[in-house]
Amino acid sequence: MRTGLNRRSFLTTAATVAGAAAMAPLLSACGGGSTKKAGANTKEGLKAALPAFVPNPNAVKPDIAPVQGGDGAVTDPAYLSYPAAPPTSVSGVPGKGGSYTAVTPMWGTAPQAGNSFYQAMNKALGVELAMKPADGINYGTIIPTMTAARKLPDWINLPSWMNDQFNTGGLTGTQLADLTPYLSGDNIKKYPNLASIPTGAWQHGVWADKLYGIPCFSTGFGIPGATFYRRDILEARGITADQVKSAADLMNLGKELTDAKRGVWAFDDVWTYLQFTWNVPMRWRIDNGKLVHPFETQEFLEAVDWHYRLATSGYMHPDALAGDVSNGSTRFYSGKTLIGGGGLGAWNLADHQSGTAADPNYRRGAFNAITADGTGTPVIYTGAAASMISYLNADLKPAQVEELLAVANYLAAPYGTAEYTLVNFGVEGVHHTRMNGVPTLTEEGQKNVQATTYPFLAAAPSVLSNPGGEQITKDYASWSAANVQYLRKPPFWGMNLSMPPAIATASAATGVNDTLKDCYHGKKKVSELQDAIASWRSGPGERLKQWMTDNVLNKYGSGQ
Repeated sequence: MRTGLNRRSFLTTAATVAGAAAMAPLLSACGGGSTKKAGANTKEGLKAALPAFVPNPNAVKPDIAPVQGGDGAVTDPAYLSYPAAPPTSVSGVPGKGGSYTAVTPMWGTAPQAGNSFYQAMNKALGVELAMKPADGINYGTIIPTMTAARKLPDWINLPSWMNDQFNTGGLTGTQLADLTPYLSGDNIKKYPNLASIPTGAWQHGVWADKLYGIPCFSTGFGIPGATFYRRDILEARGITADQVKSAADLMNLGKELTDAKRGVWAFDDVWTYLQFTWNVPMRWRIDNGKLVHPFETQEFLEAVDWHYRLATSGYMHPDALAGDVSNGSTRFYSGKTLIGGGGLGAWNLADHQSGTAADPNYRRGAFNAITADGTGTPVIYTGAAASMISYLNADLKPAQVEELLAVANYLAAPYGTAEYTLVNFGVEGVHHTRMNGVPTLTEEGQKNVQATTYPFLAAAPSVLSNPGGEQITKDYASWSAANVQYLRKPPFWGMNLSMPPAIATASAATGVNDTLKDCYHGKKKVSELQDAIASWRSGPGERLKQWMTDNVLNKYGSGQ
């Protein structure tokens, strides 16, 4: 959970975006728009490009310390209250009076240009930074129009899950600035707040052995999502999460909880994150040195078969079966559905407030990782360490790059510091006031202090914090600590790559995925999905596998 993002009502929707981001291809499929092809990173080149990691001495001590887990994973630190006297992490004003433009995606209403918050930020940053948020829903078409005309702003956020639409790899070195000379190795020590961003997050901004991107909201606990449940309702019936140990337990729970006559169904959609219970690979598996796609595995078919049986069991809400995603939260809050999959960004104070408005007893919980048969050790595949990445324009002069990196260092100030407070809550008395010690946005702050502006250019590593909702933080932290041990990085984790358009299309496998959705909604049988997979494998799938083998696995390895 990302403080600064979790206090906005728009994030009930953005939680879906966050989950989708983490589930996006870990190999960015980019092509077209440029004759330049960015290759994957060599092991030696990546090591040379990455910044050194230096723990931040100005970080506020958390109430719940991070817990180390599997394969380098670590939970986010948790805070139960906001510091009464925020410490300072930046000395002086970072900018030198430069004028720049910045574009970030925004899901919601954009603040007016030149508002009081933007003015306060420009004064603190020492630059004239014109924020120009763009419609997040249409961001995938807005940015290519800019790049085609070579009219990128000075600073731009390019979410990694949209790299294929942006041709990010082709833009590196042509329209996006190479930051390697400024940030690689010990060079980053000039910017202490940036230096405290974990190394794995920087990896998502490295293309062809050079560093281009600045990560926002980095985390060592990159779990894409979870299977949530109404903890208050289930526990009132004597059902606890630790009683669910297998897929059969879940199906039995569906039977017990569903009461269609009362308008209550146990399940909403759960496929996206629950499929890994069967150990379905995330993108690829390597068996005896050979690439195996999820569609080729028995585990995938077993997972689909279970979900088809769930869809036809009568335990899933009819609107979910019809593909109605937009009202899933409403169904969950009202108790019409009691179990549903979702991105972890949903587990926050705004969610709790929406839930308790519908039911005063509302409490969100998440099932622990399980295996399909209830035996063995579960596996949770690690998603991206950072999905929101910002880039600087290649036309900037070195002095301008350094000025904006100093600004980025300010924006990346740790949770609870004076700089963080300004970036996320604005000026006290104008944009926020303290209510029971918690920075609370005023009416002016609600209009202008948007979490998708400055924090989408640079931000501190993620923390768990819901000031005023301590139980939420405790619940999430407890669940994280229990599950971090199961995290494993999948093959090609964090490797950026430009695919030719035809290969990117093959990877998307639109026809198969459309049939898959119909299958786990009970509209098509598993045999029909198998037919779609067979057709895909004989053509696009085979070309995809061969291309990945020749251009990635054989040249760069699996990244593990």
